[in-house]
Amino acid sequence: MVDGEIVDETPTAALAIPSPPLPQSLPDPDYSEGGVPSFDFVRDKIENRYTTSLGSVDVAGLGTENTAEALDKKIADRDQAAKDRLAEIRRSMRGE
Repeated sequence: MVDGEIVDETPTAALAIPSPPLPQSLPDPDYSEGGVPSFDFVRDKIENRYTTSLGSVDVAGLGTENTAEALDKKIADRDQAAKDRLAEIRRSMRGE
């Protein structure tokens, strides 16, 4: 003979798996509780906009004067200026 009792098969609230707690929203570190942005946040935003504008100017300038031919000419002019300066230094060392 088995000693036991009959148990209802429907789950009870005690057996239910508890749901995880709802995440609490963390305050945004870039703003105060009053909604005022922090100095670091504003500075970073300004610096980001500034560097973006500098990059845009650089990219915009690539299409006009910075073609391969223009760069080759600048390099050739710089090389010629260096050769001329070296020749001048050599003449001055010889006493000419």
